[in-house]
Amino acid sequence: MSRFKLFNGKIVTPYRIIHNGCVLVENGLIKAVEETDVKVEGFKEIDAKGNYISPGFIDIHTHGGGGHDFLDGTKTAYLGAAELHAAHGTTALVPTATSGTNEEFKKTLQAFEEAKKSNEKGAELLGLHMEGPYFSMEQRGAQDPKYIRNPEPEEYEEICSMSDDILRWSSAPELPGSFRFARYLTERGILPAIAHSNATYEIVLKAFESGYRLITHLYSGMSGVHRINAYRYAGVIESAYLIDEMPVEVIADGAHLPASLLKLIYKIKGPDKIALVTDSMRAAGMTEGESFLGSLEKGQKVIVEDGVAKLPDRTAFAGSVATTDRLVRTMINLADVPLTDAVKMMTATPAAIMGIEKRKGSILPGKDADLVIFNDNIDIKLTMVNGRVVYRSED
Repeated sequence: MSRFKLFNGKIVTPYRIIHNGCVLVENGLIKAVEETDVKVEGFKEIDAKGNYISPGFIDIHTHGGGGHDFLDGTKTAYLGAAELHAAHGTTALVPTATSGTNEEFKKTLQAFEEAKKSNEKGAELLGLHMEGPYFSMEQRGAQDPKYIRNPEPEEYEEICSMSDDILRWSSAPELPGSFRFARYLTERGILPAIAHSNATYEIVLKAFESGYRLITHLYSGMSGVHRINAYRYAGVIESAYLIDEMPVEVIADGAHLPASLLKLIYKIKGPDKIALVTDSMRAAGMTEGESFLGSLEKGQKVIVEDGVAKLPDRTAFAGSVATTDRLVRTMINLADVPLTDAVKMMTATPAAIMGIEKRKGSILPGKDADLVIFNDNIDIKLTMVNGRVVYRSED
């Protein structure tokens, strides 16, 4: 039976900060949240030393980190990336598989099943995100064009039959068969998301009606206002703003989007509809230089420089090397967002998008004891996953 008392900290809620607060943890769950230090027996004490006590960060879009990509299809890749991200405050993540071969998909589905059973040192593996291969060639970005194709029922139904761990699937809704695809996913409890799309507003609206409920990495790999036969049409970007109910992902690494766009998204969508995501690839947490997007065997070579991954010809970004602490820091320092809202976009909002808000995303009695302690610079001091300390800084 594990019992912890986290005290002498500033507890971050979605609405305020509780100074000199205290959190009691028992058997993997939050037992109590107090506004003063309380005396209890049988609890191991963790002194927050005046730092912030926050809900654990939830990353719903990451391809890997620490030298690992989930398309490597190994248990080691999953566990290694989960451990790397836990050291940066991530307590739960949704591993993402980029466009690849069906053999790679099958391999990574099997590896995920093995990894989640033996994951004791890293962020919790919530389930899988399939990003591709049903994308627009015009908006493919760093996605390998040789894998891009239209959704065919025989293919995606076979993939879904292999695993119950697929939580979301990103695709371009303008492709033939996309609405049927979205309805099929919804029936299986899988979240359809719009990504790498050249759609107009009219198509996005129909997609929303068919079940698409998230915009993957807003501004990256998607259409804005464009002309068709001299007439202007709103694209996916404008659609994200026009459809109030549509939440969006934001890669807030300070490279993918400038301060002006981060501020614009925050102003229009608000923290309840924004999930900060790393979209990190294997080079997250590693030194800059050459790396690979996707599997080592069949992935694309990329260059990591200036704090971001790029295609070798530098014509497009190729995923980020961000960690969740960097996202929160960027929103505070670059976009002038209050700390409570920056944390909310990294905790409560992604939890709500993924339908796990009843057990994760905020510090409340009965919820999973996913907690992080960080200082004013969002440097992570401690990470706790389901009541288990998986990372503690040395300072």
